Amino acid sequence: MVSANIFHCRKNSWPPEEYVSRATLQLLDFDSAAPPEHAWRRRLNSHATILKEFSVTFMEAMKLMRLGIRMWSYVREEASQGRTAPINPFKRESCKPSATQGVPLGGMGSGSISRGFRGEFRHWQIIPSTCEASPAMANQFSIFISRDEGNKKYASVLAPGQHEGIGKSGDQGISSWGWNLSGQHSTYHALFPRAWTIYDGEPDPELKVSCRQISPFIPHNYRDSSLPTAVFVYTLVNTGKERAKVSLLFTWANSIGGISHLSGDHVNEPFIGEDGVSGVLLHHKTAKDNPPVTFAIAACETQNVNVTVLPCFGLSEGSCITAKDMWGKMVQDGQFDRENFDSGPSMPSSPGDTHCAAVSASTWVEPHGKCTVAFAVAWSSPKIKFMKGKSYHRRYTKFYGTSERAALNLVHDALTNYKRWEEEIEKWQAPVLRDDRLPEWYKFTLFNELYFLVAGGTVWTDTALPAANERSNQPQSTTEESNNVKAPEAKVDREQGVTIEQSVNHYDSTAGSSLNGSEKTTLMRYGENESMTSQRVGNKYSGHDLLGTHNDSDDVGGFLYLEGVEYIMWCTYDVHFYASYALLMLFPKIELSIQRDFAKAVLCEDGRKVKFLAEGNCGIRKVRGAVPHDLGTHDPWHEMNAYNIHDTSTWKDLNPKFVLQVYRDFAATGDLSFGAEVWPSVCAAMEYMDRFDRDNDCLIENDGFPDQTYDTWTVHGVSAYCGGLWLAALQAAAAMAVQLGDRAFAERCKSKFVNAKSVFEDKLWNGSYFNYDSGSSSNSKSIQTDQLAGQWYTASSGLPNLFDDFKIESSLRKIYDFNVMKVRGGRMGAVNGMHPNGKVDETCMQSREIWSGVTYAAAATMILAGMEDEAFTTAEGIFIAGWSEEGFGYSFQTPEAWTMDGHFRSLIYMRPLSIWGMQWALSLPKAILEAPKANIMDRIHLSHTAKYFHNEIGVGKIAKKVKCFGDSVSVFNCNC
Repeated sequence: MVSANIFHCRKNSWPPEEYVSRATLQLLDFDSAAPPEHAWRRRLNSHATILKEFSVTFMEAMKLMRLGIRMWSYVREEASQGRTAPINPFKRESCKPSATQGVPLGGMGSGSISRGFRGEFRHWQIIPSTCEASPAMANQFSIFISRDEGNKKYASVLAPGQHEGIGKSGDQGISSWGWNLSGQHSTYHALFPRAWTIYDGEPDPELKVSCRQISPFIPHNYRDSSLPTAVFVYTLVNTGKERAKVSLLFTWANSIGGISHLSGDHVNEPFIGEDGVSGVLLHHKTAKDNPPVTFAIAACETQNVNVTVLPCFGLSEGSCITAKDMWGKMVQDGQFDRENFDSGPSMPSSPGDTHCAAVSASTWVEPHGKCTVAFAVAWSSPKIKFMKGKSYHRRYTKFYGTSERAALNLVHDALTNYKRWEEEIEKWQAPVLRDDRLPEWYKFTLFNELYFLVAGGTVWTDTALPAANERSNQPQSTTEESNNVKAPEAKVDREQGVTIEQSVNHYDSTAGSSLNGSEKTTLMRYGENESMTSQRVGNKYSGHDLLGTHNDSDDVGGFLYLEGVEYIMWCTYDVHFYASYALLMLFPKIELSIQRDFAKAVLCEDGRKVKFLAEGNCGIRKVRGAVPHDLGTHDPWHEMNAYNIHDTSTWKDLNPKFVLQVYRDFAATGDLSFGAEVWPSVCAAMEYMDRFDRDNDCLIENDGFPDQTYDTWTVHGVSAYCGGLWLAALQAAAAMAVQLGDRAFAERCKSKFVNAKSVFEDKLWNGSYFNYDSGSSSNSKSIQTDQLAGQWYTASSGLPNLFDDFKIESSLRKIYDFNVMKVRGGRMGAVNGMHPNGKVDETCMQSREIWSGVTYAAAATMILAGMEDEAFTTAEGIFIAGWSEEGFGYSFQTPEAWTMDGHFRSLIYMRPLSIWGMQWALSLPKAILEAPKANIMDRIHLSHTAKYFHNEIGVGKIAKKVKCFGDSVSVFNCNC
């Protein structure tokens, strides 16, 4: 744990008064209208630079040429089948990525829409695996102000700049609107899941306007956090001497991004709801037989606010009511006709035409008076359909039903509940924001990196099972099997220990059968009998730590999130290793659900043949005993391992990472049922690794190709990264075995650990750090930032350190001095590899890259080792390069990697969520803090026979009969 001393003295923040006048801040200091003290900030007239994309060097291109040719062929083959390859390096977006992103809209798992800091709605991810990056420019907020009996008027879109095509003769589109805002006196303030835009006298010098964006991302609330909706609360302050009529306008195109608005058959429909909530429903018919989507835009009518609508207008000259007509009506009257509510559904749009809708809310603001106007948007797409045919109901349908018209109820509840949401959000964030020990930049970057859990292509289903009456429209690759893996029934007796009653049916791998039978799910989730919540005192967990009570149902359904919007694979496990701290701290039931999915997957096999692109060799899709790389792309949970560059069944990091995550979650939650459920998979995962111990020294070896998460960085022999993970996994498995009463397995893991640790240190420790690997290549002595990944998890889980304190601190000091401080003075993060002579390791593209998530992980390891100042300096490099005004512009789209000249690779990526590993280190749960101080390994007494256990049992026997662990599971009662 960290001390009470100041972690990092330097302040690197933007006080709000540097962006908004102090007088304006005082005027807005009510009803949460003023921007927070700690936030990411931008002026609306800031230049949005085009980001520089990654490119390989000539030598790297030569090495990757064969892979590139095979990849090109594979991408074309998938396209011919109407599918998108999970990795497509040849794809070029029509919309160039730029430094324009802001806080996204909505909760988790029901599709997302991002909103740039200048106000544009972009990055549409309504359909799983599909991201439409281009902004829908018709989606805007605008303001119309009338003073002095109409002699003084202002009208402007509340976004700066000129729309493309403005000023063209006869233009009936949105470029005819008033794009008058300069943005010079308007600023954006972001603290996820909220954002504030302050218009300090724009466009009316005597009107101060605050727009507050709120989404229901509420930790430990498994209901509201699934809702696809967002609220925009406008606070108006009139500083003039005459009253002003102010009309706010919300316009929305019937579109899900890209050119979807032109596809036709879209219908708009006005509505008047309860509690003054009125607006327009936009029914969108999606292409390619995807489930339909219905949007609702609305405002809340009050005694002082009048709401009117224009249900339909178009963007072309042939439209019955054009965008120009609509704008003219608002300039003249400041509202629409009340009769529009009675117009009923519009005629379906014709192909090539666009249907848009508008909601206006008008009010009078007295001299020196204040007024609040609230808008909301919601979208309802109850079913999600994956490419290979299976459909699921989204999580929110558990509470709102499966009708597309649920959007009306969603938008109503958003407008009536947002104040409660804000209270819960503020209560959650307050302990961090008030902690004076923390650097300013860290406070808001910590929360803002959570954008990925909304904008990272998240899918959250109401159950593990496909939607009723849905059948795959794809032919089975082999004879259908009706048998599937059944969940073990774990019975926990706090006094007697754990027993497992289990029956497992497996597939005939020789027949290459699919993991799913007819309409059945392979990865059936286990029941959850505990409900988890967090009780905090200051910056510490107390009470029952992550376990507690909550009104929500214990069943959290199925949860998926992409590795990144460019790497379309669900729940990529080697990356989840870094990102999972965020879910464990904020939504622990989801984290345990994901671990259960992978635990079930460990014991499954999919014998279908796959061609691996790196070498062109073939293998089976999923090997029994191996942890899958991911849960799939086009048929998640049923067709795993969408990644096909390497055969990940030979990767050396996946199985240890599974064991380490399971133990950390088990230790932190104290959930014995969870431990019992996944224990057979832990044993199988450990046993599977025996095949990689080539010389029977109890330590695994790498095989001379990139066989771990660094999948272009070759490793020879024993490696610091994979070897360290293996040592940590042995210790974690032993500790878990002791706590579950499996003494024999604990003995065996300790025996291996003792031998493996000795070998590891003999082969890799060089006196100041652990060498990259034990080979003889030019980079074998490189300093790898991630060399202590195993130690990170060991310390995070309350286990004894893997190595002497001196070796841990010396290695971290070396990483700090070389990988961090020798790269632009520590202002870019930690480079992955550095030669001991102080030159960057350019063996491959990944060795010379800076990985934001790995940098955060290294910083977390430093905190756990008592090196707080070095930790925050290390992580601050990611903030400076990625998030600060002087950086590359990666805010709300943090990439996997960047180079020292600022070229990114893979925007909007999962791994940077590992900043929550730093927060975990700063506020360890009570269960971790109170872990036994004595080395648990010392409590395990070795028997003579235990030293040779790795020759006694094979993974094949374990996977085939989960009960058959020999003496290691004598405590369990298994049914054959």
